[in-house]
Amino acid sequence: MRPQDILILLKVITIPRKDWQYRDLASSLIMSTSEVSESLIRSHMAGLIDESRRKVHRRSLLEFLEHGLHYVFPQAPGTMVTGTATAHSHPYFAKFFNSELNYVWPFENGHMRGLSITPLHKSVPEAVKNDERLHLLLSALDIIRVGRVREMEKAINVLHKEINHESSTEHYTN
Repeated sequence: MRPQDILILLKVITIPRKDWQYRDLASSLIMSTSEVSESLIRSHMAGLIDESRRKVHRRSLLEFLEHGLHYVFPQAPGTMVTGTATAHSHPYFAKFFNSELNYVWPFENGHMRGLSITPLHKSVPEAVKNDERLHLLLSALDIIRVGRVREMEKAINVLHKEINHESSTEHYTN
C-alpha cells in the first residue's frame, strides 16, 4: 500500500455515480490515470476493493484506517506554513476541539497558517477544494495520524458514519 491508495479509495466512496471512469477519478485527484489504475490493483490485492475495482470493502477499509493507519503512515507536525485546514483545524472538527495551533496541508493558495501536516498525496490540498466530503474524511485521517485519544475517537466516529453511508452527510460540512 502507498499513501495515495487511501486517498483514491476515499474518493471512490465519495463519488455518487457508479459509472465513473478512471480518467475522471484521476482528473479529480490531479493524478495520472495509470497512477489510479496501479493503486486500485494494489487495493484489490490488499482486499480493500472488489475485483471490478469499483466497490470498496468498507468494513475492511475502516478496520485498516482505525487500527493501522497511524502505524503505516505516521505523521509529526512540521513547521509553520500557509495551507489548507486539516485534522482538528477542519471547520467541522474545530467546533469540538479548542487549540492554539492549527494544522494545515502546505498549499500556497491556502487561507490558514498552521503547523504543516504532510498530506497522503501531494495533490490533496488541490483535490479537496471542490469535495468537502473528501476534505472531511482526510482531515479525520490526519487526526488519527497526529491526534490525542479524545480527538481520535471523534474522528473514528465520523469515519464510520461517512464510510458506511453511500451519500454525503451535509451536517458535517461548514
